[in-house]
Amino acid sequence: MKLSEIKQHLNTLENIAFKLPNGELVPKHFHVTEVGKVTKKFIDCGGTVRNEEVVNFQLWNANDYDHRLHPDKLIHIIELSEKTLHIGDLDIEVEYQGETIGKFGLDFDGTSFLLTGKQTDCLAKDNCGVPEPKQKVKLKELQATGNSCAPNSGCC
Repeated sequence: MKLSEIKQHLNTLENIAFKLPNGELVPKHFHVTEVGKVTKKFIDCGGTVRNEEVVNFQLWNANDYDHRLHPDKLIHIIELSEKTLHIGDLDIEVEYQGETIGKFGLDFDGTSFLLTGKQTDCLAKDNCGVPEPKQKVKLKELQATGNSCAPNSGCC
């Protein structure tokens, strides 16, 4: 989800809810302790230099059970971050404390923001010898072409 999208969704909500991939809700008294721009410059295993930029939200639970972050307050925090940190309309990554700090993507189901799982990947499969997965084909779904051998065609 892009930064512009979360602001659009927040404008339609009375309350903010974040849902973990297992379906559990982040406690209602969470804080957004950080909104930032994370820039990552790295070299992949194939030798290509890459740059990534994301907006990072950090969610944190405190013992402040009376605290509720309202949509207009989060919009204000986002807009202040955009202005002060010169953040563009980047993808959002969310950090949340589980057994360790987890990094999640972000989606929206019309009511709640969904923390989505992220996966690692090799960015240089062609350079480091990782074969691309073979496409699975069902033989019964293959269409005969003009060069195919059909019954009673005399090709065999």
